Amino acid sequence: MPDEIAAPAANYAHAVHTVGASAWLHTSGVVPIAPDGVVPDDIGAQAEVVWVNIVAMLTDAAMTPADIVSVTTYAVVGENLAPVMAVRDRVLNGHLAASTLVTVPALARPEWRMEIAIVAAR
Repeated sequence: MPDEIAAPAANYAHAVHTVGASAWLHTSGVVPIAPDGVVPDDIGAQAEVVWVNIVAMLTDAAMTPADIVSVTTYAVVGENLAPVMAVRDRVLNGHLAASTLVTVPALARPEWRMEIAIVAAR
């Protein structure tokens, strides 16, 4: 990153430069619905479900979390974001993607407290 800008505020990259990628995966906002239809109450548990769903999509595309170049997280205003970021950091395992966090008054369903959209390139 350029020396002229401050370091990121957390575990992410200000920008990711992708050269020569031949495969891309763009997700919609991935919501916290488990395969059995359950939506956990706790935002940390919702983050776990969202990331399990994202990893399944990556696997289906022959990709891994290391291929993620951008993460956009939407969380309901007032939620404790520490568990959301902890799950992201664990799944990315040191990989730094560009990352944006947006707080919103509500999501499409009242039980959803967060969702994430990613872009991956390989």
